[in-house]
Amino acid sequence: MNRKNDDTMVDVAIIGAGFAGLCAARELERRGLRVQVLEARDRVGGRSRPGTLNGVTIDTGGQWVGVGHERLERLAREAGTTLVPQYGEGRKVLQVMGVTRTYSGLIPPVSPRALVEMQLALWSLRHLQRKVDPARPWDSPVAHLDAETLSTWERRWLRSPGSRAIFDIGVRAVFCARPGQLSMLHFLSYIAANRNFDYLVSAEGGAQAATVQGGMHQLTTWLAAQLRTPVLLEAPVQRIVQSDSGVTVSHGKGELRARRVIVAMAPSMARRIGGDPAHTARDKLGERMPMGSVIKCLVAYERPFWREQGLSGEFVSDSAPFSPVFDHSPADGSCGILVGFFDGPEALRWSGNPDGRRRAVIESLVAAFGPEAANPVDYIDHDWIADPWSEGCYVGLPAPGALTELGRALRAPHGRVHFAGTEAAEAWTGYIEGALQSGEYAAQEVALALQAER
Repeated sequence: MNRKNDDTMVDVAIIGAGFAGLCAARELERRGLRVQVLEARDRVGGRSRPGTLNGVTIDTGGQWVGVGHERLERLAREAGTTLVPQYGEGRKVLQVMGVTRTYSGLIPPVSPRALVEMQLALWSLRHLQRKVDPARPWDSPVAHLDAETLSTWERRWLRSPGSRAIFDIGVRAVFCARPGQLSMLHFLSYIAANRNFDYLVSAEGGAQAATVQGGMHQLTTWLAAQLRTPVLLEAPVQRIVQSDSGVTVSHGKGELRARRVIVAMAPSMARRIGGDPAHTARDKLGERMPMGSVIKCLVAYERPFWREQGLSGEFVSDSAPFSPVFDHSPADGSCGILVGFFDGPEALRWSGNPDGRRRAVIESLVAAFGPEAANPVDYIDHDWIADPWSEGCYVGLPAPGALTELGRALRAPHGRVHFAGTEAAEAWTGYIEGALQSGEYAAQEVALALQAER
């Protein structure tokens, strides 16, 4: 392939300008390679997304930095911003089986039987997850659990209604799906990639430990600005065709030729791309790996009045449509902000009904925090199910049987096409940290492949 005077020829084309794609682009440019990032949206960021609420910049997409997310912490420092610990002072609100209570610490106020069952179940999970390598769960000694759903395990270990209610709240919050939709093997692989289940549902010391001052989305904007070649926006890729000498990428603004391609997208979205990758094992995996269902909502008040009641702003419920909820108020005290989610079945129920879900949000917050919650000064949400370039969040969920049959295709290159994205991460799967890890891995893999061709 002749590169002389050819602006449509690059070393690597990267499809997707989220954290994974931008990270891979930066790593490859550092190695002296010519890279072009293509993005279908009119912005960078992928599943991170900016917004403004009551004059405050907020995230309508991914926002949290977990303990141990070292790549993301380093990126925040490089971009010149700081991390803000998740506010957690005060008592939490729990609504289970028609009863609303407040509590402190990690232990929810449920029956002694439910607490014992929960503890035994968590021990069981830790025992099982030690048998699963997140990089190769299909080769684990418990790979047969891919044929079971998480609900099968739950029925075996959690007999009391209280313990099941608490566990289901956590599962929906993390996966935006019901236990019956999740492969048990995938569940174990996911928690093994993220320390344990306790970590996933915790703020202090867990996956919701901190946020980025000024918003998470600014980090992707900063990453994109560091690239020598600007990201090509509003350029959805329709087709990839490989040859012995390279790859031709057809997109919404033309055609691009490259020596290698990195597809940095969720498998369910990547399967939209036609051409040579179509009908491969990874394409089939995308068909059986739908996204979770979630709508993110933020509500602003004149002040964080719940703090005056000694409450942290954290609220979870097995019956309220809007749950979980956290305090996301700015440090300067200019207003109070609560952030929360419709997840799983509730997200599907309220998708496409913005007026109805706003009412449902306020009703849920009034039930949790009292009548003052009925008078917000501003509101914003984003329906990720209706987002045409995501079709859900936070992460793709392999159906039972998909991992053992097709899981190897998550990371394995197909000819000159390589893959990245948080679903393809070997650690911190489902999180921005995982997306960054996968971008680094894909960049290294491509650089080695190009070096071998010389």
